[in-house]
Amino acid sequence: MRDHTKAFCKLATETFDCPGPVYEFGSYQVEGQLDYADLRSLFPGKPYVGCDMRPGPGVDRVEDVSKMTIGDNEAGTVLCIETFEHVFEVRRAFDEVYRILKPGGMFIFTSPLNFRIHGYPDDYWRMTPSCLRRMISNYDARLSGFQGYHKFPHTVMAVAFKAPAPADFAARAGRFSTVYDAWLKKARLERPFNIRMKEAVGRIYRSKGERYQTDHYYNADLTLDIGHVSLAQAG
Repeated sequence: MRDHTKAFCKLATETFDCPGPVYEFGSYQVEGQLDYADLRSLFPGKPYVGCDMRPGPGVDRVEDVSKMTIGDNEAGTVLCIETFEHVFEVRRAFDEVYRILKPGGMFIFTSPLNFRIHGYPDDYWRMTPSCLRRMISNYDARLSGFQGYHKFPHTVMAVAFKAPAPADFAARAGRFSTVYDAWLKKARLERPFNIRMKEAVGRIYRSKGERYQTDHYYNADLTLDIGHVSLAQAG
């Protein structure tokens, strides 16, 4: 889990009303991320079930997200933060998440695009913003897009509600985009001095494409969709 994807999830929980119970898929906390990757504290007072394909730190229930034993309409909120790149039957996993969500349920999703192969225990997929947008098109209301350079973003992300979506989803989505942009701006400004110096020196020998990646790393572009209609660029 990277800082910006954790922030995306945290700000989503602060902006939208997240129904319970909460199911997280990909909850196994790999070495070096113990406690940091624990998202439970973002949902105080709500039943929380950490799921993964293998037992271990952060896992309450062993589940294959592409073939769940969870019944229809049982989950209020589903989290898949940096998870679906590790799921081979990825289209089936999207269908399964939709199936277990209650009417009015919420789906919070992030996944890397321009990122190294990382096997936990394996790594299969990278999806474009257009792919993600189509994968969640059956949800009643969606805010989806990417972060990074628009020709090759490093992350895709989304917040989506199964029908019936909250009546104020569009207004909350706008607020969310504003606070996420503010978080990204702050994170960029607060980079350690040695990182900023390394980037400055690196510009001398890096390609134009690599410089674009660095320059736009903290840029986010999110699109708001209600039903089958795209309403606006939200960020």
